[in-house]
Amino acid sequence: MSTTFSKEEKAAMRAAVAEEKAAKAGADLAAACLAAIADLTGTDKELAETLHTLVTSHTNLAGKTWYGMPAYADGDGKVVVFFQSAAKFKVRYATIGFQPDAHLDDGDFWPTSYAVTKLTNADQDRLVALLKKAVG
Repeated sequence: MSTTFSKEEKAAMRAAVAEEKAAKAGADLAAACLAAIADLTGTDKELAETLHTLVTSHTNLAGKTWYGMPAYADGDGKVVVFFQSAAKFKVRYATIGFQPDAHLDDGDFWPTSYAVTKLTNADQDRLVALLKKAVG
């Protein structure tokens, strides 16, 4: 097993450091989220745009970036949900994930991230329910 990071992982870590500095400097974090979405292409962009619309329409979470990817934070600035591009990490599916501050607990075992290649209307309804539970 390799202990070195890929160039994509290193870039994500550099992005995280830059995001922290930008937040401390009072940068427009919502604009950074939109810029991160705009930089995506193809299916990744479509999925991120859909997630953005669902998050902003159904929650009070605020857009920002997290490791260079679109993310949405609560009033304390803690990331609750994030999008991870398939292309950036050269994998076959994008990921929509939830952080520990999402209130998704369901007993002792529950999913915190979802592989996604497309979002049907039924998938979007399911995602809205998860988002509402996450912030509830």
